[in-house]
Formats: sequence, C-alpha cells, structure tokens
Amino acid sequence: MALVTTKEMFAKALVSDYAIGAFNVNNMEIVQGIVDAAKIEKAPLILQVSAGARKYARPAYLVKLVEAAIEDTGLDICLHLDHGEDFDICKKCVDDGFTSVMVDGSKHPFEENIALTKQVVEYAHAHGVVVEAELGKLAGVEDNISVDERSAKFTDPAEAQEFVERTGVDSLAIAIGTSHGAYKFKGDPYLDFERLKEIHALIPETPLVLHGASTVLREFVDRCNEFGGEIPGAQGVPEEMIREATKYGICKVNIDTDLRLAMTAEIRRFLVENPSEFDPRKYLGPARDAIQRMVQHKIRDVLNASNTL
Repeated sequence: MALVTTKEMFAKALVSDYAIGAFNVNNMEIVQGIVDAAKIEKAPLILQVSAGARKYARPAYLVKLVEAAIEDTGLDICLHLDHGEDFDICKKCVDDGFTSVMVDGSKHPFEENIALTKQVVEYAHAHGVVVEAELGKLAGVEDNISVDERSAKFTDPAEAQEFVERTGVDSLAIAIGTSHGAYKFKGDPYLDFERLKEIHALIPETPLVLHGASTVLREFVDRCNEFGGEIPGAQGVPEEMIREATKYGICKVNIDTDLRLAMTAEIRRFLVENPSEFDPRKYLGPARDAIQRMVQHKIRDVLNASNTL
C-alpha cells in the first residue's frame, strides 16, 4: 500500500452517497487513532496537515508518521496540505512528498485567487499531485485563518463554474454555511442546500469539499466542561446535514475540532480521576482510543463511508 492521491477516492464517492473523511493530524496518537478507525471501517482516508501542525510537529515527522501508518495498517492514504496560503508552502509540501495540496486564495479577489490557484495547479500536476482550492469564505477561526461572521461570503455558483474551468483545479472547497472551529454563529446552524445543488449541477464532475464540518459532539463538550474548563458556545453542524450534503457532490469532509474535543475530554477525565499519575502513556492511550471511537462514528454514521474500499 502507499501514499495516494484523491483521484480514485473522489471518482467513487462522486457517484455514490458518501464522502471521505479528511482528518487533521498533529501527533502520533491522533494518527494512530484515525488510521485504526479507518482500517476497522474499511474506509478510504485523507490525513491532512495544517500550517499550525507543520509548525508544531515539523513536516519531516508528520510525513514519516503517515508512512509508518501505511506500513502498519496496509491502507492507502492521501497526505494533504490543509489551507496552504501561498505558492511557496504548496510547493514545499509537493516536494516533501504530499500527494494533495490545498491552495487557499479565498481571501484574495476573484482574479487573484484564479492566478494563484493556476500557479499551484501547474506545479503540482507536473509532479503527480492533486490540488484543492477554495472559493467563498467561511466564518470562524482555524490556525491563521480568521474570518468574522460579517465578512463570511457564500460561494457564487456561476463563479464556481468559471473558477474550475479556468484553473483546472481537482476539487473545490465551497462556503455554504459551515464554520471553522466550534460553531459560534448566532441562531441555528444552517447549510444552504439550494446553493449546493446549483453548484453541483453546474460542475457535476468536480468533487466538492466541506470545511468546518465538525459536529461538535455534546458527549465530548460536556466531558471537557465536567472535568475542568468551560467551552462556551460550542455548537456544531448537525450530523444529518452532513449526510444530506454527500448527496450533492460533497466528496470530502474536513474534521478537526471533534478530534481535539475527543482527545482533550479523555485527557481531562483521566487526570482528574488520577491526579497523582504523570506517565503520558497512561492518559494518551485512552485519548487515542477516544479518537478511534469518534472517527469510527464519523465514517460509519455521518459520512456513510464504511465498507467502501
């Protein structure tokens, strides 16, 4: 088995009612929990690395962790750069062995976004790497990506069609109401399904991507709050909305916040119940198991991707 691109994964998902989970990784336990879940569920898998993760864990360590996961589990895995803000970081990840990169030019005007995306596409495709881009802006905060609610902008369907045609991008992240981080909008979570359907109808062969799609499971929020600290206003996208979106071209769903909550909740619980314990293996082991259970739930019950390999 090997590092692979998303081409085959997305081709299968695009004609089916399921999506591939793209899970953010930061350390060994997170990688292990995710890949163990994917192996049990027999599901395709994308492990993605953000700018913050690259800075924290360092690229060489992350690449080797993913390579070790492939050797250990026998899975094909796509290694993806999440939110590459410029050409240089995308090029560096291509050169480092990533099989997929996201160039996020959504903060730029339309024409500048196209120009940046085309530059990355030309370099990545020449090296056998696929490219995801973003059109529209999501609210919320993720690493160095910060867009407040007032400037959040849903993706325009006609612009999406023009963007894909002019850039040759392999997949497109769109803004239809999700939010980076724990959902903090006023009112109920909302996804613009009519907009999603229109975009999919205009570019039916383009895999669409949903960022900010953590459902923020109450189990983990409540446990975090019970065992120290308060997570105010945490509200995720309802799981049924994610399942519905997979029917209209959503082939990749990004999940990060739920991983952090699952891991933090279990570590807090263990340390409160075992205050004299100081062996990291004792609390990181249960945290890894919590991530595995949560990822299995996502793959099986939210993304509908079990047994799709």
